Amino acid sequence: MSSNNAATERSPGAGDGVVRAVEALRRLLGPRLSTTKAERTQHSRGEGLPDVGLPDAVARPQTTEEVAAILRLCHEHRVPVIAFGAGTSLEGQVAAIRGGISVDLTGLDRVIDISADAMDCRVEAGVTRKRLNEELRHLGLFFPVDPGADATIGGMTATRASGTNAVRYGTMRESVLGLTVVTPDGTIVRTGTRARKSAAGLDLTALYVGSEGTLGIVTEVQLRLQPIPEAILAAVCSFRDLTGAVSTAVAALQSGLRMARIELLDEVQMDACIAYSRLDYPRGPALFIEFHGSESGVQEDAGTFGVLAADHGGGALIRATETENRNRLWKARHDAYHAVMALAPGKANMGTDACVPISALVDCLLETKADVEASGLVAPIVGHVGDGNFHLGILFDPDDDRERLAADALARRVGLRAIAFGGTCSGEHGIGIHKLDQMEAQHGPALDLMRRIKAALDPEGLMNPGKLIPDGIVPSA
Repeated sequence: MSSNNAATERSPGAGDGVVRAVEALRRLLGPRLSTTKAERTQHSRGEGLPDVGLPDAVARPQTTEEVAAILRLCHEHRVPVIAFGAGTSLEGQVAAIRGGISVDLTGLDRVIDISADAMDCRVEAGVTRKRLNEELRHLGLFFPVDPGADATIGGMTATRASGTNAVRYGTMRESVLGLTVVTPDGTIVRTGTRARKSAAGLDLTALYVGSEGTLGIVTEVQLRLQPIPEAILAAVCSFRDLTGAVSTAVAALQSGLRMARIELLDEVQMDACIAYSRLDYPRGPALFIEFHGSESGVQEDAGTFGVLAADHGGGALIRATETENRNRLWKARHDAYHAVMALAPGKANMGTDACVPISALVDCLLETKADVEASGLVAPIVGHVGDGNFHLGILFDPDDDRERLAADALARRVGLRAIAFGGTCSGEHGIGIHKLDQMEAQHGPALDLMRRIKAALDPEGLMNPGKLIPDGIVPSA
């Protein structure tokens, strides 16, 4: 990525096609089509990167049919389309780097159907995860994927989101049963069923989950739900060093403990959280854990975990069973991003992630920690270590080219190191524009197959161009 983060007023070469498309969209949407600088700027970036890509207009549809009409018009006039949800993506997925129309899906916000008996629901793409769980609570059900931010379900589907609960409940890949998708030419298709498995044809649902808006726009999602457990016990355990914390996490996983969450914070991140959230916890690396199950089961698992932690230099578990105390504990974990930003006001946070097999977790994290220290940058580590996933919040001055380049280089080394350990350059953030240069290293010849799929489904290259798959791979019609 270039260190130039200036917004582009108009996509190079956009010309008359954009003008005609905007005129047609205004007739379709009226005031729900905006070309104001403020609205376009709001939709020019997500979180995590300072770079922006200014769209030529922002469309706010309210139905799947309106999304289809927008895509038909953009297809007719050869105008790029970028889907936009809550704007919480971290790798540049929503930046309109070639101009075009930003399609804001937050107006598609209906919870269409909930079946307590089947433990599933269907929602529109703009429904947020917190709102969904509010509507599910009285039924004794919940939607478990928790990336921290109050992201939209459509955005979480597009990036194949994960989060703190993935060690027990999986990611969006396991939670999505079916989709309604609008293809680049405006065709509405439904994938999947409400059945928990199927052997009928290609798995199109899995193809669209994680496609980052490059193959079509998801407008509805059929979700698998989970029962709220009988008992929940959360705890924090502090350690003398990072090795002890990570080794305990691996041992707990290998012991088969029924953990729903196990989160690692290195000493820099823990210090930041203690200061920001006013926590009364010991300093040093820590694990945040949560057990789901029966009353006796969670107590037994917590006791076993305490023994494992003590064997690796861990202190006593600070436990929380009451809802208010558990929420306070996890709010501190979810506020980790804000805590990092408070370490260096005025700096940007290049959040990056990687994921490795748990057998490689200790070595990969220790090498990464040494790399951070050698870089001279401040980059706290926090991880969903239950599934081998960890994050860095790399702080840098966006106006300092040398510091930006150093941050970019560190983020790239994190991804390549994970690949070398048999893992992936992203466990949940996705690729966007920031990790394009790592796709070849991870996928090799399989990347060409992705290019062919992209070219087959989006031959004009209009859907979120320049993202997920390296540039120059979609031929012109």
